[in-house]
Amino acid sequence: MQITATAIPDVLLITPKVFADERGFFLESYNQRQFEQAIGRNLTFVQDNHSKSGRGVLRGLHYQIKQPQGKLVRVVQGEVLDVAVDLRRSSPTFGHWVSALLTAENKMQMWVPEGFAHGFIVLSDTAEFVYKATDYYAPEFERAIRWDDPELAIDWQYATTPALSAKDLQAKSFSGAEYYP
Repeated sequence: MQITATAIPDVLLITPKVFADERGFFLESYNQRQFEQAIGRNLTFVQDNHSKSGRGVLRGLHYQIKQPQGKLVRVVQGEVLDVAVDLRRSSPTFGHWVSALLTAENKMQMWVPEGFAHGFIVLSDTAEFVYKATDYYAPEFERAIRWDDPELAIDWQYATTPALSAKDLQAKSFSGAEYYP
């Protein structure tokens, strides 16, 4: 497993060691000891989620203001652009974002720690997105920031308006959002 820090050092890209031959491939998608060593703390994942979406579907930017969720995300079919926005007021990277192309082919994962808004857009015909979360989904604490907020100016690498949920259409601006300490 190769672990690479992004421009926001707490957000990590994880590339597994893949053993491939004419029969297919094998990889270890998660190793708790190696993961905890990389992030420098112990944690427990309590929930696994799996979504399937079509081209141009954008999910995010989501976070929970209480019961924040750290997420270890990956794509098992298709490709997405995955985005994390730092919402930790005390962080030197507050308000900054990073993105990574996650595909079934590159098998990369992204660690999005607690204190970040998270979202992705599907760039292939369809994509299946799976992730582990460090806390349970709590709809009463869920918040969303507009995907197209001009202050964040995220480059989603998508030329047309994405397909959004009703919740995401009503998301707040970054300046009107609730932040973490």
